[in-house]
Amino acid sequence: MNASEKTPRRASETVLNRSLERGLLLLRAFGPGADALGNGDFVERTGLPKATVSRLARTLVECGFLQHDAARQVYRLGVPILSVAHAMRTGSKILQASTPLMREVAQKRQINVGLAEADGDDMVYLESFRYNQRASLRTVVSGQRVPMELTALGRAHLSTLDEDERADRLASLERRGSRHWKPIRRQILEAIDHVRRLGYCVASWQPEVVALATPLTVPGHPLVMLNFSVRTTDTASDVSTTLSAPLLQLRDAIVHAMAVLEDD
Repeated sequence: MNASEKTPRRASETVLNRSLERGLLLLRAFGPGADALGNGDFVERTGLPKATVSRLARTLVECGFLQHDAARQVYRLGVPILSVAHAMRTGSKILQASTPLMREVAQKRQINVGLAEADGDDMVYLESFRYNQRASLRTVVSGQRVPMELTALGRAHLSTLDEDERADRLASLERRGSRHWKPIRRQILEAIDHVRRLGYCVASWQPEVVALATPLTVPGHPLVMLNFSVRTTDTASDVSTTLSAPLLQLRDAIVHAMAVLEDD
């Protein structure tokens, strides 16, 4: 799926500055394994005309948000991107409240604890503490994207959407994973029901990795998802039995910590 298809639906329902929107699509085109992109890459990833891409890229270079490698004819992200990301992290009250609690639980239980927010068809990690006793080849860091349709984080997020929003998002996800969509859609609907009944859902999309996730709702702040994951040969049911209560307890502790933080 190209970046233009990941623009949130609500954006199309408001008055937008089209040039700014398209410029941001170029920045969104970067991701793991895509640290240097040429005009052709931007065209493929955004669906924008080549002439538009060239003009926007030159503007972003002049503003410092892109760096141009003339020898290779590619662009890389500029330093201001890192500065903006740092400001976002340090200014987030949810991260201020949740980080020490997440770290404490991860260390105590020797599990992985993460916090993520939706962006288009993906979930983006805001924070991740990884203390699983069993070594894993997979690392997760702040800013990393994972697929919404496959993960406990993403399925928990889908449970929070109203019917129209969820239908639009599922249609977009289907276009991305149409070959295996039927079983994935069934798993998503089961996860949504699980969240509604029990407050959390479970998924295992990586070999020997089981994850639980729950929505973390704080009035006046973006909706984020909290998860636990472990690398294990235990069944998803066994992991849920052990970790579901601690997950929900941590969720409630973070909500309480947010209330205390905002009262100060």
